[in-house]
Amino acid sequence: MAGFLYFVIDGALGLLILAIIVSAILSWLVAFNVINLRNQFVYGVARFLEAVTTPVLRPFQKIIPPLGGVDISPIIAILILQGIKGYLLPWLFRPLFAMIG
Repeated sequence: MAGFLYFVIDGALGLLILAIIVSAILSWLVAFNVINLRNQFVYGVARFLEAVTTPVLRPFQKIIPPLGGVDISPIIAILILQGIKGYLLPWLFRPLFAMIG
């Protein structure tokens, strides 16, 4: 059971990191007029990614101001999420794995 829970949390963190990366790339493509938000599919994808990533990125955006007009909060969020995924998550699940076996 602990292995399944670890798998689900690890996968959710991985998908969140992927969503942050795709959201950043999509915002660049929109900013450089490569794609247009008037396209209904692109608009729906952008809204979905914004809804998923905003709760994670907003605390970082409040602390870290844009540097020269560039928002580096996604980079900081990805680094922290990778740290949670690589170090904190295994450390938290180690006692569960030891108990269950």
